Amino acid sequence: MSGVRTVRERRVSQLRIYPVKSLAGVRVDEALVQPWGLQHDRRWLLLNPDGTALTAREHHATLGIVATPQPDGSVQLQARGGSTLCVQPPVRGDQLPTSVSRLDSVRAAGAEVDVWLSHQLGRSVRLGWLDDPRRRTVSEERVGLPGDLLSLADAGPILLTTTSSLDQLNQWVREEAAGRGDPAPSDLEMTRFRPNLVVEGPDEPFAEDSWSKVRIGRVEFRFAEMCSRCVLTTIDPSTCQRGKEPLRSLARHRLRDGQVWFGIRMTPVSTGPIRVGDAVEVGPPEP
Repeated sequence: MSGVRTVRERRVSQLRIYPVKSLAGVRVDEALVQPWGLQHDRRWLLLNPDGTALTAREHHATLGIVATPQPDGSVQLQARGGSTLCVQPPVRGDQLPTSVSRLDSVRAAGAEVDVWLSHQLGRSVRLGWLDDPRRRTVSEERVGLPGDLLSLADAGPILLTTTSSLDQLNQWVREEAAGRGDPAPSDLEMTRFRPNLVVEGPDEPFAEDSWSKVRIGRVEFRFAEMCSRCVLTTIDPSTCQRGKEPLRSLARHRLRDGQVWFGIRMTPVSTGPIRVGDAVEVGPPEP
């Protein structure tokens, strides 16, 4: 079977940070786990003129701009045409009202970046920055506990996926295509799912659904919830074009309660650095 991996030990195979919500992120070798997620992850977001958040679900072209965190806390934006702009955190920026849940405002990044982004995306947008993630908490509906903090991520601080689950999903996609008499498709990349942590190991596909705890080095995480998937996963990050996979195959094999599932959300219990190659220990399901 194409794409099968034989791995004896469970380890971190990828770490990914998305400084600006719905822009392309970057792979890193090391990341600092903070109470609200990985350092630099989802601290910025795009806003429409009316203050609502603009995401790749509505405007696919956002995935064509790469946001890279810099050592000084700034973020570098790079468009596909090669144009770049470095943006400093607007610590004294104006407060922009926003419709983001459990957050009343973010700080305005400034006119220069707003003009640059609006030109790249072909529509009027503003860039906002969350100055202090302690201003936002995880919803109790998303298994948040009192004191759980959140950046600008949708629902939880950390999204974890596994290579074994992606291998299985790609097998299902190939089987779906063969059943229709279509040519064998290229494998889906993990970037479609925008995870922070990717784990490689000997586990069965979707074993992560039952992991109650995860330890990486000295950093511990607890399970919050399985991650339901939306139309964003059908957009190819390389081309920004939309298709029917993986939702079509997930709907056949991973449909529950009217939603499809891939990956799990985790909440940090402790903080500290984690690295690609670190061993991953997992806890069994809660009794």
